[in-house]
Amino acid sequence: MITTLPSRNAAKAFFSETEAAEALGISTDSFRELVKTHIAQSDDEVSNIGATTYQSSDLLILKLLAKLPVLV
Repeated sequence: MITTLPSRNAAKAFFSETEAAEALGISTDSFRELVKTHIAQSDDEVSNIGATTYQSSDLLILKLLAKLPVLV
């Protein structure tokens, strides 16, 4: 499945965990695991994954780390 990231002109500046997972085309559980593996550096950060907001640039980095196809 090839997904695209929100365009620069998108009105949305921040994405919830669920919205970020949808934008990447993966499940919320897969998104949490991706963040846990590549981003979170402590147990506190892991416990806050669901409360964190993400920007389009964060989604691009996560997409690259997950080796998902990137269309701009």
